[in-house]
Amino acid sequence: MTRTDKNPSAATGTAVTVRGLVKHYGETKALDGVDLDVREGTVMGVLGPNGAGKTTLVRILSTLLTPDAGQATVAGYDVVHQPRQLRRVIGLTGQYASVDEKLPGWENLYMIGRLLDLSRREARARADELLERFSLTEAAKRPASTYSGGMRRRLDLAASMIGRPAVLYLDEPTTGLDPRTRNEVWDEVKRMVGDGVTVLLTTQYMEEAEQLATELTVVDRGKVIAGGGIEELKAKVGGRALRVRPADPAQLRPLAGWIDDLGVTGLAGTTVDAERGSVLVPVLSDEQLTAVIGAVTARGITLSSVTTELPSLDEVFLSLTGHRAGAPQDTVPADNREEVAV
Repeated sequence: MTRTDKNPSAATGTAVTVRGLVKHYGETKALDGVDLDVREGTVMGVLGPNGAGKTTLVRILSTLLTPDAGQATVAGYDVVHQPRQLRRVIGLTGQYASVDEKLPGWENLYMIGRLLDLSRREARARADELLERFSLTEAAKRPASTYSGGMRRRLDLAASMIGRPAVLYLDEPTTGLDPRTRNEVWDEVKRMVGDGVTVLLTTQYMEEAEQLATELTVVDRGKVIAGGGIEELKAKVGGRALRVRPADPAQLRPLAGWIDDLGVTGLAGTTVDAERGSVLVPVLSDEQLTAVIGAVTARGITLSSVTTELPSLDEVFLSLTGHRAGAPQDTVPADNREEVAV
C-alpha cells in the first residue's frame, strides 16, 4: 500500500521481471528457480495448490522476504537493493483482511494515506473517493468489525489503492467470499486494470483465473511448470473435442454410430449428449477433425452447429500437476507453515 513514484527508466513494457528466484526453509525449497515476466497493464495469474510457493513469491516481490538467490525487479526497482523506492509503487492485498477492525472504514483509509505522506487534505479526499468507488460510503463511520466479509475485503482493496500503486499484488483475494461478493471484487479488479494498474494475482480458483488473468503461470512445488495465455495452455494439454449437433434430433444416436464406424486413425469413441442434442467427439489433430466433418457432410446430414471445445482450466491443471489446484502439498515444514502459507 504505497504511493506512486514510478521509476521513469522502467518504461519497458514489463512491470515485473523475475529470474532464478530461490527461497529455502530448512531443507525445503519454497521457490526453486522461478522465472516470471508480467507485462504492464495486465493481470498475471499465478496458479498453484497450497504449498506451491505463491505467497512466498508475493512476499519477496513486496520486500517482506529476502530471496536466497535470483533477481527480481518491479517497476524498474530491485526488490533487494531498492526496497524503499519499490514500496512506493506497489500495493498488496493478502489472503486475510489487514485493516484495523476497531477503526471506522474512513479512518482506516485516512490513516493509511497519512502514513504514505499524503497531506491531510489529500488523505481525506482519497479516503472519500475510494469509499465511494467501493460502495462503502454509507458504512464509512462504522467500525470495520461491523462489516461483512465482503465489505472488509473491499475495504482491504481500497486500502491497497490509497497510494495509487503501479503494481498491485492480490494474494488469493476472494478466499472465503460468497459468489456475489466475489463477483464484486472481480469487477473492482477489472476497473483497476482499466486504470492502468498491473496486477499479480495468486489464486486456486479456476473461474477466477479465467475471469481476470491475461496470462497464467502455473507453479507447483516451487517450480514454474507452465505458462502462457489460458487458451494457449489448454491447447498445449490437448484434449480438444468436436461438438456436432444435427438439425434433426432423431439423427443424434445414428450420427454417433456413423462417426464411430468411420475408422479414423486414433479417433476416440463418441459421447452422446442428449441434453444438449449433440455428439461429442474427442479429436487429437486437425486431420481427425477434417475427416469427421467430411464424412458427416458426405452422408448428407444437415447440421445445426459444429464447435470445437478445449479442456477446462481445472483439467489443464490436473494434467500438468497430477492433482487439482486445491489439493494440499506438504512442501513446507510445519514450523514454517504460518510464514509461507500459500
